[in-house]
Amino acid sequence: MADKDLTPEQEAAARAKENEEQAALPYKWTQTIADVDVNITVPGNLKGRDLVVEIKRQKLKAGIKGQDPIIDGDLPHTVLTEDSTWTLTSSPDGTKTIEIHLDKANKMEWWAHVVTTAPKIDVTKIQPEDSKLHELDGETRGMVEKMMYDQRQKEQGLPTSDEQKKNDILKKFQDQHPELDFSNAKVN
Repeated sequence: MADKDLTPEQEAAARAKENEEQAALPYKWTQTIADVDVNITVPGNLKGRDLVVEIKRQKLKAGIKGQDPIIDGDLPHTVLTEDSTWTLTSSPDGTKTIEIHLDKANKMEWWAHVVTTAPKIDVTKIQPEDSKLHELDGETRGMVEKMMYDQRQKEQGLPTSDEQKKNDILKKFQDQHPELDFSNAKVN
């Protein structure tokens, strides 16, 4: 049955099942379009040397030395290992948290799970936060600003930046060649 064919009750049941599966995991995780953060609660007497954390391009392993890993499996997509990190932080309740930051290689996709053996979430239901223009890198920001400008131009019935560029080139050519008649010329 396609997702759009679900009744409100079936949709609620699917959400409840997904929430239950995620709550049962021995870690908590969140993501943005660019990265994934995994938090694992461990006893407060542990230090970094007591832990095993391995971040590889398509594999994640984390846990306490001498014990079965808390998380161990293949990642659904590749990560940039040089930009992925982990830290051990103290929590107010006396425990500590292993905070793992995974920098996604493909910053244009949502992950359905952290490791492929874990239950999936429905990525079509993700509501991304609005990005702040000043937070984007230079190239992306320029592309977004151009798109916004072109959209405003279209709404006002004015030429987009590409159309304006073509018009400017034609005008320059006309100025350089006044002997040519461009009265019936159509520019695509």
